Amino acid sequence: MNIGLISDTHGDIKAWQELSVYLREFDLVVHAGDVLYHGIFNPILESYKPLLLVEELNRFTVPIYFARGNCDSDVDQLALSYPLASPYLLLRLEELTLLVHHGHIFSEEELLKLAKRWKVNLVLTGHSHSYHLRKEDGVLLVNPGSPSLPKENKPPTFAVFKKGLVRIVRLNDGTVLEEATLF
Repeated sequence: MNIGLISDTHGDIKAWQELSVYLREFDLVVHAGDVLYHGIFNPILESYKPLLLVEELNRFTVPIYFARGNCDSDVDQLALSYPLASPYLLLRLEELTLLVHHGHIFSEEELLKLAKRWKVNLVLTGHSHSYHLRKEDGVLLVNPGSPSLPKENKPPTFAVFKKGLVRIVRLNDGTVLEEATLF
């Protein structure tokens, strides 16, 4: 199973259009939250077009699973055709069990405890807008960064799960920046 792992699109239609070129090749997409609203602490980009983004998300042919982020609202849920799972999303897919949480309520340590209890092998978070991969006690912690508002001088990114391997990919050119094996 090939899965696109994303977070923090923040209403950016341009970032989504670039991202969707990659994502339409996958079996499904998992979004760790902050889908439409730019957020009070983020700049409003010229490409901030949440209504256009919601229309494209609702038309997208690959299934998308969403966790609710701190910037996602009840109004956003009214616009999206998919549920915003809160406070986390748990997915069991073949050999992969994902725990998806935006990253604003539970710490990584708390998420690791839940992962061990529920036999999760991949924890997907967002919130920081800064990508990272870290493996601890058989659990891979993945933050795909942000395709629209990256922080810490990092480029726009997303992640890919394919054949037991997770890769952080630079949006602009598809370059793999980091990778880690799940199993």
